[in-house]
Formats: sequence, structure tokens, C-alpha cells
Amino acid sequence: MISIDKKYKELDEKLTAANMGGGADRIAKQHSEGKKTARERIIDLLDSGTFVEMDKLVVHRTTDFDMGSNKVPGDGMVTGYGKIDGRLVFVFAQDFTVLGGTMSRANADKVVKIMEMAMKMGAPVIGLNDSGGARIQEGVQSLAGYADIFRLNVMASGVIPQISGILGPCAGGSVYSPALTDFILMVKEKSYMFVTGPDVIKAVTHEEVTKEELGGAFTHNSKSGVAHFMADDDEQAMFMIRELFSFLPSNNMEDPPLKPTTDDVNREDEELQTIIPADANKPYDMKDILRSVVDNNNFFEVQPYFAPNILIGFGRIGGRVIGIVANQPAVLAGVLDIDSSLKAARFVRFCDAFNIPIVTFVDVPGFLPGITQELGGIIKHGAKLLYAFTEATVPKITVITRKAYGGAYDVMSSKHIGADVNYAYPTAEIAVMGPEGAVNILYRNKLKTEKDRLQKVDEYRETFANPFKAAELGYIDEIIYPRQTRFKLFQALELTQNKTAHNPPKKHGNIPL
Repeated sequence: MISIDKKYKELDEKLTAANMGGGADRIAKQHSEGKKTARERIIDLLDSGTFVEMDKLVVHRTTDFDMGSNKVPGDGMVTGYGKIDGRLVFVFAQDFTVLGGTMSRANADKVVKIMEMAMKMGAPVIGLNDSGGARIQEGVQSLAGYADIFRLNVMASGVIPQISGILGPCAGGSVYSPALTDFILMVKEKSYMFVTGPDVIKAVTHEEVTKEELGGAFTHNSKSGVAHFMADDDEQAMFMIRELFSFLPSNNMEDPPLKPTTDDVNREDEELQTIIPADANKPYDMKDILRSVVDNNNFFEVQPYFAPNILIGFGRIGGRVIGIVANQPAVLAGVLDIDSSLKAARFVRFCDAFNIPIVTFVDVPGFLPGITQELGGIIKHGAKLLYAFTEATVPKITVITRKAYGGAYDVMSSKHIGADVNYAYPTAEIAVMGPEGAVNILYRNKLKTEKDRLQKVDEYRETFANPFKAAELGYIDEIIYPRQTRFKLFQALELTQNKTAHNPPKKHGNIPL
């Protein structure tokens, strides 16, 4: 008969083996590359002592290619649940020290299990990716595991928040699970995402490119728009995910967490009175306004390096979470183009899915003209932003700071597409187009001198380039003093906190993808 002590010893040995992953040498190699192990990352991510690991002793079931003798408890995937700021969250982390963190059928089943549990419990899922991709020795079983995860990513979309940390390689089919999640964070010079790597590209298209240029953190944060955040190292990445998490509800049936603040909602900022230049063609930094109005000046920007002509991110007013969309006049005059439309549209839809009020700051001269934009589909892509704002049923509050011209005025959460409260600064210019362009069209070949033209420009500006006509028609609810922006937004958020709105019943709309 086997003694109880022997059983305990066997358990100890298996748990120790699981904790060591690929062994001391491979852990040391991971550290030498400036990367932490899967378990170390989870310790940094979660509240101290809260992680509960599941399926710690799972091993793969493959015998081909001598795999039967190469089994490690956990099989290169750490899964479980814990807490962030006292709130339940589910986590999976690929362990690169075990077979390169490759996806087996067994560890795919582990991910599927916690994702299904997360949906039942109404808690977010955070995936920490560091993997060589599909486990070749398993063939279609590995691919099937990926597809099962993809399906759950889609089923969980809009139900629970999903966050992906890319902390090492992520290539081939494995990129599509992160791409289906709500937010992607990458680490400088450590993480990569691509469907086909540099070697395959060179063989097929004869193009030469480095891993960093093709799929590095800066590439996906600034050029492709695939990623949302960029960290300097693993530790900073975990802190950034924790901060992002603090703005999000646990599921689509809850409101975002209310955070007590000592920042007075009645606080006024006199600097806002003069922030808009008298010359309508001069830029200013919209972030100065955003930081002024949110609690403790904390604007948590999303995708700061991609399409910087529009700003998106989270903040709080009176402790209540808001999603912010704002034109940035300091970049391309805040014009809407393909990239900025895509960036803002997806953010608006996320906020709408998770009960986060949307505050929109408008200073937009229109859509970016040009052959590249038209042939690239600015009509279709601009329509995505229009669709997203119109479809959203969460509280929608808009502040027009300066220009709101043409169709871009309509698109940027105007009263006409369902905004609940619309404010304007006295400096707002709401018109079909700017005074210069309007006069050139209205008085083509009719004005004899430059003096006549300038006079007509001034007349047009006096008549149309102001918020008063829109206010007279009820399109603007109130013209406010800029210094009072914070308190006015607080009032609007209080007004709309119990808002109920329902779109016509349907399976789903057909957003112009």
C-alpha cells in the first residue's frame, strides 16, 4: 500500500515541476532577454496573494515526434483567476520556457475553460501572450484549439472586457485572438505580431524587412493601429493593464467603478477662457482642455501614437468614468481621415457596449481631401464613425470648442444623430464650411478687389461662423463659458445617468466594415 506521505511527496514534486516550467536554464534565458516568466507577470498584474491557478498539472496528449517523453505539468500555459483592485479577473499566460509557449490542444482547453467561466461569472479576461505559435507536432489539433479560442473571443465580445498583452512573439494564426479582443498592449523591442514573418515575406515577395519594422510595438502602435498601448518592459506593461482595468466595468450589465475624488466638480479653470486662439487658423493642444476638465488632470489616452489628429481615452468627472473622443487641432488641424475615423469608431462602440458615457470635444474643419483618402475609402470609413455615434445608446455629451464644419459637424456626435446634451463655446464656428471657402463659392467672379473679398469673409464669419444660429434652432443646448466646462459636464452626466434608449429590434446592423 502506498503511504499518504508518498502521495503528498508526489504532489509536491509535480507542483514544483509546474512552477519551474521549462527549468532553471530556460528561465534564466528568459530573464537574460529582459523578459519575465508567465508566473512573474501574473504576480505583477494581480493583487498580492489573490491568484488561484487552475489546471496546473495538465499535460499534452501527443506521442508523435518523441513528444511522449517531453511533458511538463501545465504544458506551457498558466491559467486561473485573481483580483485587481479587489475585483475578479481571469488570466491566462503563455510560458515561453516550455516548448516556446506553443499552443497545444491541452493548453487551448485550459484557455477555453477560463473564458467560459469568465462569461458565466461576468468577469474580464486578460491574456498574456508570449508564444512560438501553433505546436507543429500536434498538427490540426493545435489549429482546432486556436479556433475554439477565437470563437469564444467573439462570443465574449461586448459581454466582458478582453485585454491582450503581447509580451513576446505572436505570429501566424495566434495573432487573431488578440485582434478580436478590446485592447492590445505591446512591449518595446520585445514583442512582435505578424501573420507571416520576415523570412516568409522575403521568400514570397522578395521584400526585406526586420521583425521590428514588420510587427514591432512601435509599428503596430503608430502605423497599423493594431495595438493600443506600448510599454517599456514587462513590469510597466502590467501596471498599464491595471490602470486600464480601473476604468472598465466587469461586464456589460454593470457600470464602470465609481472612484471617490477630492477634486471639486465646481472647479473652474480661467486658462480655458483664453485657450482658443483668436485666429481660427492657429492650433492649440486639445489635451490641455481634456486634462483641465477630468478628475486630477488624469486623461488616460488610448492609441496615442496612431492617428493623433483625433484623441480617444478615459477619464473621470466627479468619480464617474467617461470615454473621451476629441479632435486634435494641433495635428492636421483636427481633420477627420480614414485612420482617425477607424480609431474613434471602435472606441465609441467599446464605450457603448460597456455602459461608459461618451464625451466628445469638437474642433473639426471637415474630412481630409485628397486622392489617397478617396481611393482608400474615406466615404466608407468615415461612415463607420457616423454609424458608431448614431448607434450608441449610452449618454452622449458634446462640446464644440471651435470649428464644426460640414458633414464632420454631423458626424462628431451632433444633436441630429442622438447626442443628449450639446454645448458650445462662444468661439464655436458651426457652418457648412469655413468663411474663406464659402465666400469663394458664393461670390465667384463677382468680387472685384481683395478688399471686397475680405469684407465678405468678415460678413460671413459674423453671420455664420458662431454658435448662435445653432443655439437659436435648438441644435446647441447651451453656450457655455469655457472655464465652466468641468461643472457643465458633471451636470450633464448627472442628468443622463439613468438614460434609457433602445434601437429598433434586429439581429444586428450592417456597419460599413
